Amino acid sequence: MIRSFIFTVTILSVGGGCVGAEGLNRTTVDPFIDELVGRHGFDQGALRSLFDKVERLPSVLAAISRPAESKPWYQYRPIFVTPSRARAGAALWRKHSQLLAQVEKRYEVPAEVILAILGVETFYGRQSGNYRVLDALATLAFHYPPRAQFFRSELEQLLLLSREQHLDPRAIQGSYAGAMGLPQFIPSSYRRYAVDFDGDRLTDLWHNPGDAMASVANYLKIHGWETGRPVAVRTRIGGRGYAQFLDGKLEPKIELTRLKQAGITPVTEMQGNPLVALIALETETGSYEYWLGLKNFYVITRYNRSPLYAMAVYQLAQAIRDRYREEYSAGYARKHTLP
Repeated sequence: MIRSFIFTVTILSVGGGCVGAEGLNRTTVDPFIDELVGRHGFDQGALRSLFDKVERLPSVLAAISRPAESKPWYQYRPIFVTPSRARAGAALWRKHSQLLAQVEKRYEVPAEVILAILGVETFYGRQSGNYRVLDALATLAFHYPPRAQFFRSELEQLLLLSREQHLDPRAIQGSYAGAMGLPQFIPSSYRRYAVDFDGDRLTDLWHNPGDAMASVANYLKIHGWETGRPVAVRTRIGGRGYAQFLDGKLEPKIELTRLKQAGITPVTEMQGNPLVALIALETETGSYEYWLGLKNFYVITRYNRSPLYAMAVYQLAQAIRDRYREEYSAGYARKHTLP
């Protein structure tokens, strides 16, 4: 069980051997413990006992060096935009249609986008990670210099989250980077954006679909989701003027009229003169497909700062929506067909 009602005011004392013998750097761990005691009133002895059981995980260091987002688009897309994920997303929509309708109404984020994020992140809970989050974050905090400060902060957030939510930090499972639950929130996002949607005074992103779905919607809403607005639009490229706009930036800051003047033409009509970003995605032939990313595309990248991720979410959302509508229409027709 993850939840532990013992873990309330102080960290549960667990006892154990020497963490230094397993490779965790105690010269940096002990000052970190002292900081937590000073800032948050944790019990020093209990924290030291807890960290005595923390393990350094070489597999975490290996995994963080080869993220999926380092792949080209033509290899990345088939991992996440698949018929099986679309079917599973549509099935989850049917199962929780009323719940999703409530979430949509409150946060004004489409159900298919919420489901697509859950599908890409964990395949709806099937692949939520089998690392002990405490070990993963400690490994990165004390043995991964490029982002040690970030992961040290997330380790601190994990311990605060555990205290607030009455969780046993030793039992929390997640990804190699410390992401947790159906939507894969890192500890700081969990504390900041997770929602107790059913009002049971517990924010459970592992087992409560309402909390998980609402938390995704809340995250997107807070980051600026624009209700009823498009996410991305495929575009045609003419001439060579487009190259100046491929700066790798994801925030939409280029007026559409400027791109049109440079020979960049959306394949579908776009109203007004919105701000966009030009996105290039590599195909298997070595050529590129080009897209215009709008504000909602950028909002999805706040969840994972990769255009590949955002495009996978967008395309999976479309596939889920189409599948759901197709199955809903078929079901409606069956129910209303005369014998």
